Amino acid sequence: MPDTTTAKAPEGARERLVSGPGLLLVWLYGVMVVGAVSRSIYQISTEFGRAPLAYALSGVAALVYAFITYSLVRGGETARKAALFCCAAELAGVLLVGTWTLVRPDVFPDATVWSDFGMGYLFIPVILPVTGMLWLRKARAAAGPTR
Repeated sequence: MPDTTTAKAPEGARERLVSGPGLLLVWLYGVMVVGAVSRSIYQISTEFGRAPLAYALSGVAALVYAFITYSLVRGGETARKAALFCCAAELAGVLLVGTWTLVRPDVFPDATVWSDFGMGYLFIPVILPVTGMLWLRKARAAAGPTR
């Protein structure tokens, strides 16, 4: 029986992003997908005329969360880069919308996922992308230099 404990992964195999803290990150993003998707679908389908900007932004947040979750589960360098980019875009969105909702609350008659920096979601929307970027950078460092 050959010893498979020291066998190297085949060239081109995907590095796992869902291990250790990455598993918790995927779980949290998954929860945010469910929350943001269900909220935005309900709001867009029943009350869109009341706050179209807020509900559209909740839909965008749901798509961003879903893409990041998919990228983390997929693994590999390309998925890691895509997830890192999306985490940075997510953080920018949270900071922009969070500031906008504080400065001009009249523009948002109803909250978005990112309103008040994610206060309605226990500030997870502002913490999650920072944590994600740190994990993805660490995963890159652990994988070593690219060829």
